[in-house]
Amino acid sequence: MSVAYILATKGHDVATTQPHRTMQEAAAGLADRGVGALIVTGGDGEVLGVLSERDIIRAVGRHGAGALHDPVSKHMTAKVATASMDETMESVMERMTNGRFRHLPVLENGRLAGVISIGDVVKNRLEGLESEHRAMREYIATA
Repeated sequence: MSVAYILATKGHDVATTQPHRTMQEAAAGLADRGVGALIVTGGDGEVLGVLSERDIIRAVGRHGAGALHDPVSKHMTAKVATASMDETMESVMERMTNGRFRHLPVLENGRLAGVISIGDVVKNRLEGLESEHRAMREYIATA
């Protein structure tokens, strides 16, 4: 299965923020959307970074509550790994595990097309394994 399949299943909606927004605004956006990360985008929609719940906690832990007044750009992860629509789930799962990140923006023709989480990847992988298991049982039962 590919990243395109995951996005076709879950949708292409992406929670975003801009680099000039405050960390407080970003935290409220995370809470309102019920997500673990926001993709930081520029005026033309380019991916500039990712801001996760962990980034916010680290900022507050290091700099105190005043960090919530800082711009997102000060604490976001600026070096962002991205995926393409044709990448396999196994490939992105390996990259996410090795890189120790849980959210991966997906680009199509250089534009933000969606975001997948490690939860999305694991869910789809488990569904694939269950489907294979069911097919094997049916094959054995009819053999």
